[in-house]
Amino acid sequence: MSVSQKEAMETMERDLNAWKTIAPDKKFGGMSVGEFEVFVVDSRNARINVADKDNRLTQALTERDDTDEIGLEKCRLFKNGVVGDVTEGENSALYEAMGFVRKADKKSGLTRKKKKTGTPT
Repeated sequence: MSVSQKEAMETMERDLNAWKTIAPDKKFGGMSVGEFEVFVVDSRNARINVADKDNRLTQALTERDDTDEIGLEKCRLFKNGVVGDVTEGENSALYEAMGFVRKADKKSGLTRKKKKTGTPT
């Protein structure tokens, strides 16, 4: 049976507290209460380290998202500037290099239905 991280820490803390309170001078499992406490402290510190890294990751992701939003807005301004530029515009190589289809290369969208030939059934 698997134990959650929260339950694992609660179990270690509870056991350490019971041992320190009731039988601090006895050895169990070949360890003293001080030796056992080292494992509990290491586990607690590892959790603090994980929480700190989680917080830093959250901050880094937020910074990335914020800078992406600003950068994409600058891209929109750049695109609009190219479209509105007299020497560039929607038919320029620059516009195409930006990933857009040049206005001259776009199809009109007009289609004509072909007449069906043959005898009706």
